[in-house]
Order: sequence, then structure tokens, then C-alpha cells
Amino acid sequence: MTAPPVKPKAVKPAKEKKPKLVRDSFTIPKAEYSVIDELKQRAGKLGSPVKKSELLRAGIKALAAMADSAFVAALKAVPAVKTGRPPAK
Repeated sequence: MTAPPVKPKAVKPAKEKKPKLVRDSFTIPKAEYSVIDELKQRAGKLGSPVKKSELLRAGIKALAAMADSAFVAALKAVPAVKTGRPPAK
């Protein structure tokens, strides 16, 4: 009696690992926070609706792509703010 032929198992493509996500919070002046909403609306009008986190990540990519002099100039244009939660009213 002969053994049935062995079929090779189908090779599954390797699953692409999802990037690990990090949750964070930060303090931002109200005037600058309102700019986030304005930029979200602008993106929507241009046919590319975006979430706040996507907008912030795009900004990080833009900063990372800057030349050192432009990067330092952008950092100097942002005043430092006191960290922590604002006092409860």
C-alpha cells in the first residue's frame, strides 16, 4: 500500500505588525488649540478630512523633515508654557 502524496502547506504571507501606540497628554494654550480645529476644518474643505491625532502626527513629520536652522526657528517661535493641569475653577 502506498502513502497518499503529501501536499505542501500554503505559505501565508507574513502579517505586518501594527505599530505600538502610545497615549499621552500635554498642555497647550487655548489660542494654539483652536488652530488645530481651524486646520481640521481647512483639511475637510480641501477634501481630506483629518483627525486631531493625524494632524499632530503630520506636524511632527513636517518638523522632522526641516533643516536644522528652520527647526530651531520654529522652536523659538513657540513660547514655553507651564506644564501640568490648569487649576480647577
